[in-house]
Amino acid sequence: MSSTSFINVFYDAQCPLCRKERRRYERWAGKNADDIAWLDVTEHQQALRAKGIEPSAALRSLHIETGEGQFIEGIDAYRLLMSRILVLAPVAWLIGLPGIKPGLRALYDRWVKRRLKKQGRWTS
Repeated sequence: MSSTSFINVFYDAQCPLCRKERRRYERWAGKNADDIAWLDVTEHQQALRAKGIEPSAALRSLHIETGEGQFIEGIDAYRLLMSRILVLAPVAWLIGLPGIKPGLRALYDRWVKRRLKKQGRWTS
């Protein structure tokens, strides 16, 4: 995907760290940040359902919709965002390696579960 392809990023705007990471990404991306629509999962539940994504799944894992309508989630979604910033592109490649990607996914999933439970928003 080229760095100028428009994407929709479905993220948890109620998460302070998620908001902080969004602001950081926008700073680093510069003009490429204009190619992204940041959509709060809570506010776009109907749109997600219409696309076959349960909002609870979108809360548990970052989801990106490409300009072609394809959904990418989890670590691969983070890799896509990182690959759009030149200095982070090597990190995007690194976290996609077979020995690293599953471990990062497990850590991320545990962190999200703990955060959502603490906020009373975890649904099984």
